[in-house]
Amino acid sequence: MTVLRIAANVVTPNVDEVRAFYVELFDLDMMMDMGWIATLGSGKTATTQVSILSEGGSDAPAPGLSIEVDDVDDTYDRACRMGRSIVYPLTDETWGVRRFMLHDPAGTLINVLSHTG
Repeated sequence: MTVLRIAANVVTPNVDEVRAFYVELFDLDMMMDMGWIATLGSGKTATTQVSILSEGGSDAPAPGLSIEVDDVDDTYDRACRMGRSIVYPLTDETWGVRRFMLHDPAGTLINVLSHTG
């Protein structure tokens, strides 16, 4: 048996608002929209992963979602221009990532990161 894909689900009664957040902040493309569910994607392929964690590291809260981007500084600036509240500041971590955290409109805590090495 081979896992082909793992999809993150963000539960919200406000699909349009949350969809707009992810499209604006992460430049995601609409892959499917049935009104009650919208699926977004980047068209890039990555290794399938599931992280099991007890904390967020560096005394940070544990995120519900981690999104790796090619330029975390640009994404951070974009989030600030959108008026989003940053709950964990842009930080270079000792394990080789640069990251920040914020909540989406549904309340999901997102760990946004780029690898530094």
